Amino acid sequence: MKNIRKAVIPAAGLGTRLLPATIAQPKEMLIIVDKPVIQYVVEEAVASGITEILIVTGRNKRAIEDHFDPSYELQENLLKKGEDELLASLLKISSLAHIHFVRQKRQLGLADAIYQGKYFVGDEPFAVLLGDTIISSNSGMPCLSEMCQIYSETEKTVVASEFVKDAEDVQRYGILDYDPDPSKTTDGIMYYNVNDLVEKPSVAEAPSRLAISSRYIFNSTIFKLIEKTKPGVKGEIQITDSMRKLASEHNLLTYQITGKRYDIGDKVDYIKTNIEFALKDKEIGAEISDYIRKIVG
Repeated sequence: MKNIRKAVIPAAGLGTRLLPATIAQPKEMLIIVDKPVIQYVVEEAVASGITEILIVTGRNKRAIEDHFDPSYELQENLLKKGEDELLASLLKISSLAHIHFVRQKRQLGLADAIYQGKYFVGDEPFAVLLGDTIISSNSGMPCLSEMCQIYSETEKTVVASEFVKDAEDVQRYGILDYDPDPSKTTDGIMYYNVNDLVEKPSVAEAPSRLAISSRYIFNSTIFKLIEKTKPGVKGEIQITDSMRKLASEHNLLTYQITGKRYDIGDKVDYIKTNIEFALKDKEIGAEISDYIRKIVG
């Protein structure tokens, strides 16, 4: 049984679909109710047993580093004011895990961002969580935690996936060709064997409606595969292309998420995510619900 203790979080994207909000602020630092998106991602990793995290950043991403660093002046100020609850929440952020940073010097795609973790990972298996995507779970366990259990029993690469409700939307995602007969871990977690992956296929060419969903578990062999992967559209190296050999060798599995994926990649999705999380919040949920009823009549 191999435990996953390291994670790589790519957070170097430019966030162009959220301009002008992302001119000087990383999209991963946009707030969902009361904390930035990337904090939700880090908390999922920690809740899944991850203790070492590498965040891959780029230019104008210093705010991410500052967020996870101890803020001694602010801590002292809250201590003097007797703001014990706020102080505790602040201390929790800086002690979530051992968090490291590296810069992706050029925007060469997700595979290249993951490759920046080569020396951090070494020979260990590791998780990848996209820094701008939150995944909820209906099972009582984080999505990544259940993926870790699958890897521990199979030692095969695991990719999260979700069913695409609207067939026309398959053109937006990496789509899986998979065996519909599932297998289960000893704890009953269901997973499927993947035969192939297709990046943004047409509706007619899509092998299924199961799309890759921003969480992965790899072992170190992925780095050799990335090195052999040729750049595709816009000169970017696609992780789906790097993973196809794993699929052809029957070393790729998929776990279909039980909850929901929240992608803050554009304005509409960002606003929808804030509304949903606000409605679930214990402190403000009822007030927000009343307000929405009033404005919609």
